[in-house]
Formats: sequence, C-alpha cells, structure tokens
Amino acid sequence: MTEAIRRHCEEIERCNQRGGRMLSIVDLIDAGTISREVAAYALAAIGRGASFMVGALPGGAGKTTVMGAMLNFVPADVELVAADGIDAIRHAPARSEPRRCYVCHEIGRGDYYAYLWGEPLRAYFELPAAGHMLATNLHADTFEQARRQVCGDNGITERAFRRMSLMFFLSVRRAGWGCTRRIEEVWESDGAGPHRRIFQAGASSKVCGGLASAEDVSEAARIINRLFDRGARTIEQVRELIVEARQ
Repeated sequence: MTEAIRRHCEEIERCNQRGGRMLSIVDLIDAGTISREVAAYALAAIGRGASFMVGALPGGAGKTTVMGAMLNFVPADVELVAADGIDAIRHAPARSEPRRCYVCHEIGRGDYYAYLWGEPLRAYFELPAAGHMLATNLHADTFEQARRQVCGDNGITERAFRRMSLMFFLSVRRAGWGCTRRIEEVWESDGAGPHRRIFQAGASSKVCGGLASAEDVSEAARIINRLFDRGARTIEQVRELIVEARQ
C-alpha cells in the first residue's frame, strides 16, 4: 500500500461512527444498499471531480457509511481533508494549488468534529469555486428537505448550492430485528442549472445523468466488476484497485 492510499483511508476511517471497519462499496452492493449501476455512475462522476452529499433523516441510516465508501471514488491526486471549522476552510489552497476534497462529517449544529452550520457552512460551499471538491451528509430524506436546510436555514446561495453536483438519498425499512437500507433517489446539477432527479429506485435501474459520458460509466462499471473479481473488500483494497485501474 502506498503512503498516499494509507493517508486517504485513514481520513475515511476518521468518519467512522459505528465501530468495526468502514464498509466499502463492495459491502454496500452486496447488502443491496446501492446498485452496481448507481455505483458505476457515482464512480465515473466523482472520479471527474463531482462534489457529493448523502441524505437520510433518521440517525443510524448509514449516510456516513455511504459517504465513506464513495470517498474512495475521488481522483488519485485529490487529498481528503476534514472541514474542521472555519479556520480549516479559510486556509484552503487557491485554485493554482492541488485540489482537495473537503469532508464535512455532517451538516448540523453541535460542537462535534467536522460538523458545519451557519457561517462555516457558507464558507464551505464556496470551496468548489476555488476548484476543490466537497463531500458531506445531512439529516434529510428528500431533495426538498436538503435544500431547505442548506439554503433556507443556512443562507447558502442557489449558485453555491448547485455546485453540490450529486445528492444521494437513503431509505431505511425495518423488519423484525433487522432493517434494509437502499439509495432511493439521486439528484444532479451541472453547476449551471437546477438539480434534477436522475435516478429513482423501482422506476428503472438506469441512471440518466450528464456528469459523465457513457464511455466513462462503462469503464467505471468494468472497475466495479473487477473489484468483485479480485475479491476486494476493505476500503484499502478497493482504493488500491480503483487507483490502479485509472492509471
């Protein structure tokens, strides 16, 4: 394992709220949380620099787990950095410097590590203007709930909000002693126009997005298949194979 991959996976582990190992995209596909089609599109789009957000209203829904798995999709030359307050955000490099992906562990109130609200969150949403990526999650089941929190409660401008390129919304269904989680909807913006829904579970397995070409998505699907063929399971194994496949 290279030093860059070790540091990358350590930053993902800092998001760990459940104990044990962080689950990988392979785990989530096996569990039915995300389909291979959605995973391939996310890999292609995030691999091209798309910022992303994961939403679910109840605690314990798995939004941090999904965010952590998708952090393995960021380009190899993009460093993961925790958005731990206004100072960390204000010291972000200018556009001429290497890109970073700033990870907000949750959009929410509270004096918790890498939680953002109010002025720090407004500064956070300006980071893509300097060429950086964002990754975060919040308590919201729908696009409308997410927009109300981000734009209504925190005063994020519509222009800045549209830079959050991808939004994934999870559902949790409890049955007996267990529960099932799955991505119900995916919303997308190219940064210029408003977000639109590009995937709805049960309607179709197809993801109708425009952030990645058909060729990029096909290549991403081959990478997802390779993860299974090679027996990758941990976030370290998955990251290594994704980086290797993109070289």
